[in-house]
Amino acid sequence: MPTTHHIAPTPSTIRWGAFDASFAPVKTVDPGDLVVLECVSGAPDVMPPPGSGMKIPDALAAIHAANPPRLGPHILTGPVAVKGAEPGDCLRVDIEKIELGADWGFCAFRPLFGTLPEDFPYKRVLHIPADAKAGTCHVPVGGGVTIPLSPFFGVMGVAPPAEWGAISTKEPRAHGGNLDNKEVGEGATLYLPVFVEGANFSAGDGHGVQGDGEVCINALEICLTGHFRFGLEKGGGARDPILRFPRAETKTHYISMGMHEDLDLAMKQALREMIAFIVSRSNLSAADAYQLCSLAVDFHVTQTVNGEKGVHGLLKKGLLF
Repeated sequence: MPTTHHIAPTPSTIRWGAFDASFAPVKTVDPGDLVVLECVSGAPDVMPPPGSGMKIPDALAAIHAANPPRLGPHILTGPVAVKGAEPGDCLRVDIEKIELGADWGFCAFRPLFGTLPEDFPYKRVLHIPADAKAGTCHVPVGGGVTIPLSPFFGVMGVAPPAEWGAISTKEPRAHGGNLDNKEVGEGATLYLPVFVEGANFSAGDGHGVQGDGEVCINALEICLTGHFRFGLEKGGGARDPILRFPRAETKTHYISMGMHEDLDLAMKQALREMIAFIVSRSNLSAADAYQLCSLAVDFHVTQTVNGEKGVHGLLKKGLLF
């Protein structure tokens, strides 16, 4: 019978800014189990000032005080190993529920980063109240702008191949990581190739809401709690050309993804992945799928700020299969 596991963010259950095949799992679970991961976001320099009325979560303050080793920008909870997962498998991650872990978040930019660093060569941080009951956040610009929340995890990934060593959470790659794909929220399923025994899944970088592109560097960076149910598809993972990179689906769409420092090449990768997906699910040729992508698949710029830029393709369910 599936079990529910809960993992809180503590200095011993998080990794700050890194994926590495050598990281030992903080929990090992069975396929079918539900894992509730509490995730926190933000370094000390982007915390709200005293007197703002915005409380820093105790778990986040404890992590700041512990000053754990840091490679990249994101605090990840995990990794979680799934019994029976082996290189070449596919890890299925059903995102059953996402809850806010704080009543505020932040959005910032800084010199040398973002899509227009030449236009904005300074640092700016906005602290943004979030109302879970209303499902909105209130951005303090102009007279104030209220935006509906649509939470998702910017970073979800497995351990990369061992030969990669420790890699930053900043760049999304074949193992997943900093995908920043707003389509992959509550109710969605993420598919990841497995590179190490146990897969070793981690998540973090909670986003309350984000526009495609995430142009200034940040979305609404916020603490989130995710309910993840893990499944395994044996074989058909990292060694299968159908799943060389992360893939996802929602109730309405199948999603391919492409990542590259060149946006044109990220687009080509997302397109090739969608063509391969269509061919694998149908009796269509690659040429057939190529033309159908031009007619029926929407390609969006996922993000332009992570070094490896992202493009994702959306194929409406029921159109082909």
